[in-house]
Amino acid sequence: IHGFNSSPQSEKATRLKTWVEKHYPHINVLVPQLPNFPAQAEKMLNDLVLQHQHGRLGLVGSSLGGYFSIWFSERYQLPAVVVNPAVRPFDLLQNYLGENVNPYTQQHYVLTPKHIVELKALHVAQLKSPDLIWLLQQKGDEVLDYHEAVAYLSKSKQTVEPGGNHAFI
Repeated sequence: IHGFNSSPQSEKATRLKTWVEKHYPHINVLVPQLPNFPAQAEKMLNDLVLQHQHGRLGLVGSSLGGYFSIWFSERYQLPAVVVNPAVRPFDLLQNYLGENVNPYTQQHYVLTPKHIVELKALHVAQLKSPDLIWLLQQKGDEVLDYHEAVAYLSKSKQTVEPGGNHAFI
């Protein structure tokens, strides 16, 4: 699940999909293009989870996609790997209120306070199943404060690396 203003064409998404196809060809990797608005993204992801609920399903989410992955992990008891996740995107995205352009899709859209409320509605204050989540975090993340994810997911499995960046090099 990609992050804010990203897409299935992001380097992280394409590298993960290529790696899984090479090493685990029996695993089907879905990387949907999320709508720009939280409630629409949540609905799309919920529909995908329900479509695939009878198979083995896991989540990998990066940044804002990590936030969505945590919510779906808790809601459906799914294993999730979260990569440099946003844990309070409703605070971070205040700086993006107004017109935005997705650099991958070139789609123009306007982020409003209503969308911040939609994001906040997906916040899981207390994790009930932290054992289902594996945090992959690099301390050099220039976009998000890594301390927030480490603290929030303190009861989850964690791989925290020095250096790196938001792309998780």
